[in-house]
Amino acid sequence: MVKLGIDQILTDSTLLKELNGRKISLVAHPAAVTSQLVHSLDALKAQTKLNIVSAFGPQHGMRGEKQDNMIESEDYLDPKYKIPVYSLYGKTRRPTKEMLQSCDVVLFDLQDVGTRIYTFLTTLRYMCEACVELGKSFWILDRPNPVGRPIEGLTLLKGHESFVGAAEIPMRHGLTLGEAALFFKKYLNLNLDLKIVKMENYFPEKGSGFGWPTELSWVNPSPNAQTLNMARCFPGTVMIEGTTLSEMRGTTRALEGVGASDIDAERILSRMNQLAPDWLRGSIIRTIFFEPTFHKHKGLLCQGIQMHTDHPSYNHELFRPYRVISLFLKVVRELYPDYVIWRDFAYEYELERKAIDVIHGTTQFREWVDDPKAKPGDLENLLSRDEKAWKEQRREFLIY
Repeated sequence: MVKLGIDQILTDSTLLKELNGRKISLVAHPAAVTSQLVHSLDALKAQTKLNIVSAFGPQHGMRGEKQDNMIESEDYLDPKYKIPVYSLYGKTRRPTKEMLQSCDVVLFDLQDVGTRIYTFLTTLRYMCEACVELGKSFWILDRPNPVGRPIEGLTLLKGHESFVGAAEIPMRHGLTLGEAALFFKKYLNLNLDLKIVKMENYFPEKGSGFGWPTELSWVNPSPNAQTLNMARCFPGTVMIEGTTLSEMRGTTRALEGVGASDIDAERILSRMNQLAPDWLRGSIIRTIFFEPTFHKHKGLLCQGIQMHTDHPSYNHELFRPYRVISLFLKVVRELYPDYVIWRDFAYEYELERKAIDVIHGTTQFREWVDDPKAKPGDLENLLSRDEKAWKEQRREFLIY
């Protein structure tokens, strides 16, 4: 059975001895649980004598109370342990000197979903930088990347960084957060006192979980990350946040598909199969109907597609959700040339760039969708180049 980073801390006397006598701050959220589903803060308080002096919560809050994107959390005093809980998605997104002044060591224990745009990756970078600036030790209590090792997506271009774009990496990066910390340390040339508390018995390239050990229960790392299927689909469906189409928020299967109230899903899926059938392999893709109870297309009957990786036919290496959703948008543009696809709003506090460009970290994707002469093969060439380069670059940071 896999042994998580938090499990190691609780049972390894050498690690505990190294932390004893030091003032500790914990970065956590609802999915920061032991393999027995005890929250890390509760477990550390109950099972050790470590001096936990404060905690931090990322986007959606320490307890995961914030449902949608861009809903800020406030600092508060933990009602049980009477320690301050600082928000890293409120008045600031970077840990401040005032937040970190009371601790010596930061324990970082967030469950990620393996997609660059998921903001926990950027929070990791910001905490790395703050710990260097303020002379704090930084420990990663490592956790699985539920979508495993495959790489997919365009690489963010330098100068296009944002809170959903931490660095020049593709959308689906194939790293655990421990491995990502090693990458940031080199990429940013940080003199960081970094320790990775590795997992035991974690084999990200083996079935049936392929990144997510099947003996672990799934706990939502954010309110709409409700299933392993969602995590697998997310490298593609997340781009729908930058469009007027629905990513199925307001349903019980958010971010597992895409649709809208004014499209013909059967026609779109048929055309997708004509244009690039190889992009649709590895999962079952079916047309669906749904009616969001909130968010885009609220109260309207929508039709679209849903991807299923929770089926025996799922092929981990062949499933490429980034390409599936890219093709969906390309076909919408082809069949509905005047459709207003791109959503115009301040996405993750970026006021100047289009949301879809912030998501991709480049304008290349939007330009490909909108260009009637551009073919799937043109995007494939760009993707293959970026994915091959990242596979080589990340090799030195892999620890499993």
